[in-house]
Amino acid sequence: MARKKIIAGNWKMNLLPKEAWELVDGLKEGLVIKPLVEMVVLPQTGLLSLVGELLQDSVISLGAQTSSKYRNGAHTGDGSPDLLRALGCRYALSGHSERRQDHGESDLEVAEQALSQIAAGLKSIVCVGESLSEREAGSYKEKIAAQVKALYSTVPKELMGELVLAYEPIWAIGTGKTASPEQAEEVHSFIRSQIAALAGEAVANLTPLLYGGSAKADNAASLMGKPNIDGLLVGGASLKSDEFLKIYQAS
Repeated sequence: MARKKIIAGNWKMNLLPKEAWELVDGLKEGLVIKPLVEMVVLPQTGLLSLVGELLQDSVISLGAQTSSKYRNGAHTGDGSPDLLRALGCRYALSGHSERRQDHGESDLEVAEQALSQIAAGLKSIVCVGESLSEREAGSYKEKIAAQVKALYSTVPKELMGELVLAYEPIWAIGTGKTASPEQAEEVHSFIRSQIAALAGEAVANLTPLLYGGSAKADNAASLMGKPNIDGLLVGGASLKSDEFLKIYQAS
């Protein structure tokens, strides 16, 4: 069975309501649907309700940038994954490098977030990746293996089909640098081998693996041409409808 390709746009802490409306309008107007490719947009939390309404007549999926590891209760300031689902979200990120860095999210906390998201009916896009120092020291595989192990030790096997993994070389996020298609494929192949060791070949073969790290229209096709790269997690380039549409069409 072929894995579906996913093109996800992480808007980060950008866009006000009018800008979000214009971006969604441009995406809907220009989208030429590809049956085996799903477009996902990930606005900041305050825009979810608006963007969800704008997408109701569209095949574009809605996702959130994070959520609490708790589904409800006395956790002021956190966001319930059940609320995200009620707002129309189909996906949610967990463990983005900026969350790990800015909020000190550990591998275990990220895994618990992912499990909570899946339990609420969402698909969880879990980010893994290494820093520049870890890449240069040659320890990046150990770092990624630990992140993957924490995830697959926490999520029960019957729920693993709701996981999507995104490889983020942290040194390539927002820097204009991009891992070469060969570097990205090496890590994606390694991640798939780790999933196979922890959850079995069947789960590994069906799990979409996205690349996230300064993905743009001019490198999208070469990245997604690799056998283990099943889509892209796009940052700045997803804030321009024409650029994001070109990335989608390159899949």
